[in-house]
Formats: sequence, C-alpha cells, structure tokens
Amino acid sequence: MKILICSGGPKEELCSFDSFKKDEEMYFIGADRGALYLLEEGIVPHEIIGDFDSLSEEEWNNINSQVQKIEKYQAEKDETDTDLALLKAITYSPKEILLTGVTGGRLDHFEAALRRVYQTQTQFPHIQHKIINKHNEISILLPGKHKIFRDEKYRYLSFFSYKQSVENVTIRGVKYETTSETIELETSRFTSNELVSEEGYISFSSGICLMIRSSD
Repeated sequence: MKILICSGGPKEELCSFDSFKKDEEMYFIGADRGALYLLEEGIVPHEIIGDFDSLSEEEWNNINSQVQKIEKYQAEKDETDTDLALLKAITYSPKEILLTGVTGGRLDHFEAALRRVYQTQTQFPHIQHKIINKHNEISILLPGKHKIFRDEKYRYLSFFSYKQSVENVTIRGVKYETTSETIELETSRFTSNELVSEEGYISFSSGICLMIRSSD
C-alpha cells in the first residue's frame, strides 16, 4: 500500500497525478482544500481530514456529497491539517507516503510539514516519506546506504544536513563522487549533483540527510 496526501497549498505547486491514478496500490487522502484538488483531478479521495476552513459552503457541499470517509475538526487545534493527514496515513502502515500541496505559498506551512515528515520518518523508518511537487522530490534519509535510481524527471541531486552534520558520506554513480566526507550544517557544497549511471547510492554513518531531487 502507498498513500498520497494532497494538502491545500497553491494548486500550481502540486505534483502531476497522472501516474498515481493508474497505481492500484495508491490510497488518496485529502487534507483540507487538498480534497477539492483531488476531485478536480478526477480522483475521489478514499478519505479526507481537516477543519476545511479554506472551503466555501458550495465547495464543502460538493466534497461532502462525493467522499464517504470524512474526519472534520475544529479550526482551533494543535495540529495542522497536513499533520492530521500524515498521522492518519501512518496508521495504515504503508510502504510509502507521498505529500503534495505543502510547498509554495506560506513558508510556515512548508516548514511545519518538513518537520512533521522528519519526525515521522525517524519514528517509522520502514515507511518511506517524500514531499513532492511539479519540480522537486524531498526525502529524509537516515544513516545507512540508500540506492538512487535515474529519473529523468528529477535530473539534479542535492544533499543537505538536517539538524546535525552527516558523517562518513560516500556517494557513487554521480558526476561528483565523494568518499568518507562530512556534510556540515552550514555547507551548500553538495548541491546540484547528477547521476551518470542508471543507479547510484549515498551512504553515511550518522546524522540526518535531506535529499532533494529537482528538475529545471
């Protein structure tokens, strides 16, 4: 099982849904206005969650008439709508969780989403988490070895330390390879690499690595 969460960020920042519509393993969750975005893409979400305060009465009635599983919360709450959707997704123990609609627009919402993804990725390392939009894919990597496969949609490959330095970094199969180096918190030296083979990898012994794959 794989889960795609669509949140209510700017519509122009959403990922393409074409491949996900064909994936029979995919389970769709709409967070707040993300529920409307899914319906506009021809996808009836399996469930929706949030306070839905960004919707007009007409939009809410439209969603309410098509979606069977709804969890509606008061606007005054500790969690964001994306938080609630991600916590719900975890309960299904999927192999992968994708989030879209959390980039662009309000930077505080993006930072909150990134921090929640970091938290759940470290708590549930067996579930792969990714933030995606039309140009980028963001992953939180934990210590170990991670294979990276060529994807022409995401040509560029960058690595950043998150919260602490990343130690003993070895990267192979890329234009600029490294061996047992350190990604410091303040460095941008590991930006804009490229795969030169069908498969590469990054390995490191400690720290948290933020991997961003991007297109032009």
